[in-house]
Amino acid sequence: MINFQYVRARDVADAVRLISADPAAKFIAGGTNLIDLMKGDVERPSHLIDISRLPLKTIEKTEENGLRIGALVPNSDVAYHLQVAQRYPMLASAILAGASPQLRNMASTGGNLLQRTRCPYFYDRATPCNKRGAGSGCSAVTGLNRMHAILGMSGACIATHPSDMCVALAALGATVQVAGLTGERTIAFSDFHCLPGDTPRRETTLEPNEIVTAIALPPQGFAANYSYLKIRDRLSYAFALISVAVGLELEGDRIKEARLALGGVAHKPWRDPAAEAALQGQAADRATFTRAADVLLRDAKAFQHNAFKIGLAHRAVVRALTQAANGTPQSQSNKKIA
Repeated sequence: MINFQYVRARDVADAVRLISADPAAKFIAGGTNLIDLMKGDVERPSHLIDISRLPLKTIEKTEENGLRIGALVPNSDVAYHLQVAQRYPMLASAILAGASPQLRNMASTGGNLLQRTRCPYFYDRATPCNKRGAGSGCSAVTGLNRMHAILGMSGACIATHPSDMCVALAALGATVQVAGLTGERTIAFSDFHCLPGDTPRRETTLEPNEIVTAIALPPQGFAANYSYLKIRDRLSYAFALISVAVGLELEGDRIKEARLALGGVAHKPWRDPAAEAALQGQAADRATFTRAADVLLRDAKAFQHNAFKIGLAHRAVVRALTQAANGTPQSQSNKKIA
């Protein structure tokens, strides 16, 4: 039995004050990840700070003609919001590729950003894990590591980030808006999640006394030429072996601008400017897509059970780029690969 105190935050300032007063406290909104962790005795918060009634549930246009998505907007509301579906269909598609309708109805936008890895060794308190106990070791390195990272890992951790939504946000170049004791600040999405290095317990650059308040999307949504392709062991309710978010802006048969991000391969959504540069100004054809995949995966490293992920990722990148260039994005209702 985990003993904890429960308190409901009155507003954002009150939430910041409450979390700052107790390093062992946790925010709870939808609870789709935190409750699982508490059930497994992985998280043992001293206080649960309920933020579910804070006024962070709207989607509205920004002055820059982007969209601002409140941190408490449910994933399902984001996916089916008219402006998101029309202007940022890559994001809607990524959300619909994840979890189940019931979970998407509960999961919040901010919570999706902060969900923790689904590495089985992290969830199993009987095994060493540097995320749970610094210096204890990474059981996945020599264990069953079929689902684990091929990019950006370290000897301390080879876990992967589980989110689909975050892969699309990385490709779009979103920003994360947060509030803390010293005021508000904005974090580039590429800087929000951390690679494991020697401190795998630190998963984001969010400070302990800060709360995510919103996600801001830029004006460019790549609505005409995009795709979100998710490769998994079964067609629904499964985490990605590999996922690819692609956005292209075309001029004739040439690529004017390109965005490309991978999921299921690293401790954070993986976006590499060099791979995007390999696409810009080039013909939108298989040869160009293959070169970009080569660049994106140039530093990939396999472990005993996941060598297949490198070839799978290469093929998935080429396929997703082809889908985007042809204007035939992967369907999330009919999951047969286009």
